[in-house]
Amino acid sequence: MKNIAWMALALALACGAPAEQVFPREGWVEAPNPLASEFAEKGGMLVVYMGPYPKSFNYYLDQNVMSAELFGQFYETLLSQHPVTLDMEPLLAERCVLADDLQTFTFHMNPRARWSDGRPVTAEDVRWTFETILDPKNLTGPHKIGLERFEAPEVLDEATIRFVAREIHWENLLTLAGLQVLPKHAFAGKDFNLQNFDFPVVSGPYRLGAIREGLQVTLERRSDWWAAGLPRFRNVANFDVLRFRFFEERDNAFEAFKKGEIDLFPVYTAHVWANQTSGEKYDRNWLVKQEIWNQKPVGFQGIALNQRRPPLDDPRVRRALAHLYHREKMNETLMFNAYFLHRSYYEDLYDANRPCPNDGIPFDKEQARALLAEAGWQADPATGRLAKDGQPLRLRYLSRGATDDKFTAIFQEDLKDVGIELIVDKKDWAAWTKDMDEYSFDMTWAAWSAGIFKNPESMWLSKEADRPSGQNITGYKNPDVDALIEAQRTEFDVQKRHDIVRRIDAIVTKDMPYVLLWNKSDTRLVWWNKFGLPDAPLGKFGDERSAHAYWWYDPDAAADLSHAMKTGRVLPSRPARAVYFGP
Repeated sequence: MKNIAWMALALALACGAPAEQVFPREGWVEAPNPLASEFAEKGGMLVVYMGPYPKSFNYYLDQNVMSAELFGQFYETLLSQHPVTLDMEPLLAERCVLADDLQTFTFHMNPRARWSDGRPVTAEDVRWTFETILDPKNLTGPHKIGLERFEAPEVLDEATIRFVAREIHWENLLTLAGLQVLPKHAFAGKDFNLQNFDFPVVSGPYRLGAIREGLQVTLERRSDWWAAGLPRFRNVANFDVLRFRFFEERDNAFEAFKKGEIDLFPVYTAHVWANQTSGEKYDRNWLVKQEIWNQKPVGFQGIALNQRRPPLDDPRVRRALAHLYHREKMNETLMFNAYFLHRSYYEDLYDANRPCPNDGIPFDKEQARALLAEAGWQADPATGRLAKDGQPLRLRYLSRGATDDKFTAIFQEDLKDVGIELIVDKKDWAAWTKDMDEYSFDMTWAAWSAGIFKNPESMWLSKEADRPSGQNITGYKNPDVDALIEAQRTEFDVQKRHDIVRRIDAIVTKDMPYVLLWNKSDTRLVWWNKFGLPDAPLGKFGDERSAHAYWWYDPDAAADLSHAMKTGRVLPSRPARAVYFGP
């Protein structure tokens, strides 16, 4: 869900030198994007699967990867970053001056930057965006967190805006640089909470095209995008049309892919990768199957346990549930041992030189029974069901589709065997999202993406447990973690800060707000063989969404594919495994 971008600033501040700094650095020169191919062509269409239909395309109102991708095509940030070195580069602002107090940030707007209606992007647009996000009546949830550290910005003139932070924080500059700026003249005077699917004025490479509610949305490449002629962007945003199709169930989306209705499909499910990505179309290379490794950050997924309500407010009950989730069996029987089992919330902070000290929680019914007994839950001799103070141990699992049915069924049986009743509440995406916004659940499956550097505030800070529509969905509160979060705020040395996060990780892992599940470090893709790809198809840190920017429609390859499918001809193969920028 949160992807912390714009990390170059943290690198630049790692030494904590108390002197005025300018971003991008002195001597910066506009240069081509090293990940984009010089052979890229403009044109054609890419059709991809995008998950269930979101409640909003406005990322400020609906924080998920789908809305983030759509919104990011429409609205740009103040600064961007080099895709390999992470050095800061101009975008809507041509530079930012950070004063030696590390609290004063002055942004000078880029005179080239234009909205799609031709108006310049101004400092007033930046101020209005800031105030709109922080307006208490607007449902902008976690986006408020970083901006709350600043005083109201001062517009010095049409092209200059100054921010002053209330406190020194290593992420302050990242927060401002990554602010997606909105056009005041298009939104002012409207109820921002209703600005979900209508974006008439944009600054980015694509504009909103046709919407088929619940089914698909089409984005159209702008021929008048203000940045199109810059060397950095000449060979990116290549497709004339990006079409995103929405499906409640991933299996239905994959069926559409096999029919040719979707061009590119990331395979997250092991049994699909093992059993449904072979046959004539793959043997003849009409469909390409590839695993790609790069340095994308590793997030985590798990069963979120809502500590705001009993019995999940008891850590012994939460740990017992972890002992009853048979990850090893599921990985072996359902997923071909394709995944590593999580031991940590920050897996990529550990390696062979710094092994993870956390022990994974093994499946152990006897240990679970002992923990539950210690928590006061006793089995009814007649029924075997656990009860306490006359109340049965009954939990509700909030599900948003059939994808997790087979896992939940195994969990349900093991819970039943120790006397716990698990009721599965199946809801569609919209209903699931509403319950999550209101924290109206006992348990649910949640997956979180990660940033290159780690900020634990939104997920683990105690006060964030009370923020509506926040990221601390489990209601986690621990004063020791709060103190460590406070300590890392003013630590500009990345390695020292990550040491603090490892200490946080150890505490959180022990407290068990999630039943941690499993993950993979690579990206598994299948696609119809009609596209051109750069040397590193997903960049250094990206996932399948990098294809939207770097790939292109190749009319010759498309013609070859069409001819091959008519004649049975075999197309040239692509490598089945690819490693870029190291494992």
